[in-house]
Amino acid sequence: MADLQDELHDTSEIGDLPVDHPVRQSAEDPFPKAYAAALDAVDRVRALLAEHPVADGYSALPWALRKLPWYDLELGESSVDTDVPRLREGHVAALFWSLHPPVEPRPGRALGTVLEQLDLIRHVIRGHPEGLRLARTAGQVIDARNCGRVAVIPGPAPAAALDDSLGILRVLHSLGVRVVTLAGTSWASEAGLSRFGEEVVREMNRLGVLADLSGASDATIGRALMLSRTPVLCSRSGARALCPHPDNLPDDLLAALGAAKGLCMVPLAADRTGPALKDVADHLDHVRTVAGPECVGLAGTYDSGADHPQDLADTSCYPRLIAELLRRGWPEADLALLTWGNVQRVLRSADFAARAAQERREASAATIEDLDG
Repeated sequence: MADLQDELHDTSEIGDLPVDHPVRQSAEDPFPKAYAAALDAVDRVRALLAEHPVADGYSALPWALRKLPWYDLELGESSVDTDVPRLREGHVAALFWSLHPPVEPRPGRALGTVLEQLDLIRHVIRGHPEGLRLARTAGQVIDARNCGRVAVIPGPAPAAALDDSLGILRVLHSLGVRVVTLAGTSWASEAGLSRFGEEVVREMNRLGVLADLSGASDATIGRALMLSRTPVLCSRSGARALCPHPDNLPDDLLAALGAAKGLCMVPLAADRTGPALKDVADHLDHVRTVAGPECVGLAGTYDSGADHPQDLADTSCYPRLIAELLRRGWPEADLALLTWGNVQRVLRSADFAARAAQERREASAATIEDLDG
């Protein structure tokens, strides 16, 4: 992979060689064949990502921008991992913007913190209309891409922000939240989902809000997989068989996630997947093998404070990862699912199921006191 990466970066220099350069003249020199192969690999990566760009499942950019007195994402912003020029270089067409704070907010501040970040997201998008567009549905994601904008999907949000209220869930949905992480509450705990937690999942299905199971207990994951009528996702989880991080999934849950048509979005984070690009590729290989090609996606985890594997330092680096997967023999059809197709399927499924559920079921008036006592 190192050789291929070098060729990916050095092709402009090679192309500038004069036509009478001895490397070009020597019929016995193997370099021209290797050069042609490298160019072919570059062309394949560019062509694939042009048709099937990256949908990044976890970006913490909103929180990172809070610390900056001034920024311009359209011109470029070196103090963060994400800006419009690097998104375009990385062929990123959609971003899930996390509403998780980097540290636990003080008691009673979870909802306020999420609302402040939603306000910031709207402000950032208004300030960068040529590069970014808010999206709430699969159709709006496609519309943003067709207009040359990067679609921004708010979420995941922490379950603590619901404050044990289905009414707050509905309000957050009306403000654009499309993913909620089911962890860190009394109703989504190590013991699994309580009766109220199950009602939360049903109401999320009715609204079209996706359940994020990264960081949830194995019991919560198992129950959510059985209960949810729409695909669930893990916004930043690798394979526990390769790295014992608690957010990573064991093989039995990966297989169950694949059987439920869910989505495991493998993070580009050194603590979850390893310090090198090949380690991320290993996790992608493993998830694809255990859960199937329709279960695997990408989560940059950029601007979250995570250390990133070598050669994957920011959002411009996705083509390097796709080149490695091509080298490993991934079919282009599977790569198209990895980068774009699987996220679109999950979003479309949530939209369709919500429309159907709203015809059958009224908004739930249940409370945690009614169901959990």
